[in-house]
Amino acid sequence: MTDFLLELLSEEIPARMQEKACADLARLFEAEIAKAGLKAAAIETYATPRRLALIARGLPAETAAVSEELKGPRADAPAQALEGFLKKTGLTREQLVERTDAKGNAVLFAVIDKPGRATPQVLADAIPAIVAAFPWPKSMRWGTASISSAAMRWVRPLQGIVALFGDDVVDCTVDGIRSGASTLGHRFHHPGAVTIGNADDYAAKLRACHVILDPAERQAIIRDRANALAAEAGLTVVPDEGLVAENAGLTEWPVPLLGHFDTDFLSVPREVIQLTLRTNQKYFVLNDAAGQLAAAFICVANVDAKDGGAAITAGNGKVLAARLSDARFFWEQDLKISLADNAKKLDQIVFHEKLGTVADKVERVAKLARWLVEEGIVTPALAVTPAKAGVSGEGATGQPHAMPASAGMTKAVLADQAEQAARLAKADLVTGMVGEFPELQGIMGGYYARAEGLPHAVADAIRDHYKPVGQGDEVPTAPVTVAVSLADKLDSLQQFFAIGETPTGSKDPFALRRSALGIIRVLTDNGLRFAIPADLLDFFADRLKVQQREAGVRHDLIDAVFALGGEDDLVRLLARVKALQGFVSSEEGANLLAGYKRAANILKKEGFETSVTPAEAGVSGDGASGQPQAMPASAGMTDQNGLSYAPEKEEADLAAALDVAEPKAASAVAAEDFEGAMQALAGLRGPIDAFFDKVTVNDADPAKRTARLGLLSRIRAAVHEVADFSKIEG
Repeated sequence: MTDFLLELLSEEIPARMQEKACADLARLFEAEIAKAGLKAAAIETYATPRRLALIARGLPAETAAVSEELKGPRADAPAQALEGFLKKTGLTREQLVERTDAKGNAVLFAVIDKPGRATPQVLADAIPAIVAAFPWPKSMRWGTASISSAAMRWVRPLQGIVALFGDDVVDCTVDGIRSGASTLGHRFHHPGAVTIGNADDYAAKLRACHVILDPAERQAIIRDRANALAAEAGLTVVPDEGLVAENAGLTEWPVPLLGHFDTDFLSVPREVIQLTLRTNQKYFVLNDAAGQLAAAFICVANVDAKDGGAAITAGNGKVLAARLSDARFFWEQDLKISLADNAKKLDQIVFHEKLGTVADKVERVAKLARWLVEEGIVTPALAVTPAKAGVSGEGATGQPHAMPASAGMTKAVLADQAEQAARLAKADLVTGMVGEFPELQGIMGGYYARAEGLPHAVADAIRDHYKPVGQGDEVPTAPVTVAVSLADKLDSLQQFFAIGETPTGSKDPFALRRSALGIIRVLTDNGLRFAIPADLLDFFADRLKVQQREAGVRHDLIDAVFALGGEDDLVRLLARVKALQGFVSSEEGANLLAGYKRAANILKKEGFETSVTPAEAGVSGDGASGQPQAMPASAGMTDQNGLSYAPEKEEADLAAALDVAEPKAASAVAAEDFEGAMQALAGLRGPIDAFFDKVTVNDADPAKRTARLGLLSRIRAAVHEVADFSKIEG
């Protein structure tokens, strides 16, 4: 068995593309060699800024001989059909095999014996095919050939190919580039050619030429050295694995360096400095011992500088100073204009061609935020215990939320502040800082509001009204923020649904799924009782299943509660689901579910589709139609009132158990004690089992049959007080 090395050398590959490129290279290689019946024992892939490499371990010297069969036309097919098949296979009529198919027709087959091929030949064919089919997100043509759309494309100009099967070169040519054993080392430390012997010495020879092949090793070097440099200066690195990976994708020989910037820039909001360092410069952010932003950074060089990196950090510091000067200018200029004055400019920004301007949206959100307070949905004090609210999702710790500082405000003050915050929440969209850093919308508004001296609750609401943005984002709990956050997201959903702009498949251009998830988390984490608009209920049901899947909640249980209809309160719904999940996972619940499904199946088979309440009067049956009617009142089962027969013991016991369970379950549901409702239903398990074991439901006597079907209908109705068990799997 022999190892194969493939390296595709090019100009710099964007860091963001390298990880997927490795996966694509392995996938395409496996698919190409599989066509010849080859499979590697193992495949390794690597990427640096200038090269994409693959090592296939344990390939045989040649492929095995194979016999391939191709089905042709019928033996009596027209000459034209036969001629086409012969041309395709390269055989004569005499070389075809005639067989009889399942229908008795004589069919022609071509049996083609393919001899084994030398593996290098297979690889030589595979390499150009892989290059041609490579799915780069963006690619380019170059050179004189680029004037033709048929010219080869690659992420950046392709410069060389190393292809070695064992110690031997696999000879092939891709767009005029011939494969060989020579590559290039580090662009500055070793710009000359490097001859590779085989797959085993590849990484070692590159390392000797200042190229670390493995991205994971480069990441470890960056991470460990950055932490060490920070510790030496009494600082800590703000963790950022994405930035570690990005810098590893930008360097072949990573050298972290510590630099500093003027402390005067710390007057600019932390988020601005952090974005400038990370996004614009790819620098790591540092904190001091108190956890405050430090006037320092760590950059990652791609060279071992003779001066220890002093010139590099000085140069990077100058570039950073220029960017921070721009940021400080935006900050200072923005502070000269009030948020209220900026808000007046929002009528110049189109929100959506069918929904008006951002100013129009702000007006709607302000009214909705006030309404949420005036209707008592959002109250001055929001401290709740999520467990009592039936929340089982992220953030449901079972501990009460901390009482917000604004909890002592009156309802009138809360309503005024919610409306004020909503009217100013989008004002920072026209500021210079947000124009430069769109990621800071909301955050900058909070800073500007605080600088103006607006109430802290208003400033916090402006800052956090977009939250929660993602699954890991914190959920607002301060009442003003909650009111504005809900109003903003609800408005988007209602308005876009009203004009038919709803998510389809993977497309969600207005992030409505994210808005719905945000509303779900705000409502459930804060225990807010709010009726979801009917036209949005199905959409919320789907989002709720996605959100609760992370918490281990079964989607079928959510369906079972929604199926009852009329449940538009997410907090109450999740309380039902939580109780239901605990119940059906117990032995009693599993047995009751089995009994319910047996009863429901019988009722469906007999056409007994409508559930009957215990209060309904008893009718023994319809002699003319023979169809079952309403169940006799429960009292009739024990004292035979309205019955023409004496019920069997198990029949009477079940009726008596229902007499007890039905009102208990209904009362518990009314009190939103869903666990209590389940416990009431649990008492039906034994009587149901005994009933099915001893009593014949479809008795020849129509009166007995009708009464017993009515009992089954009562079982179904009692269970449906909590959920539609027919939707539960298992």
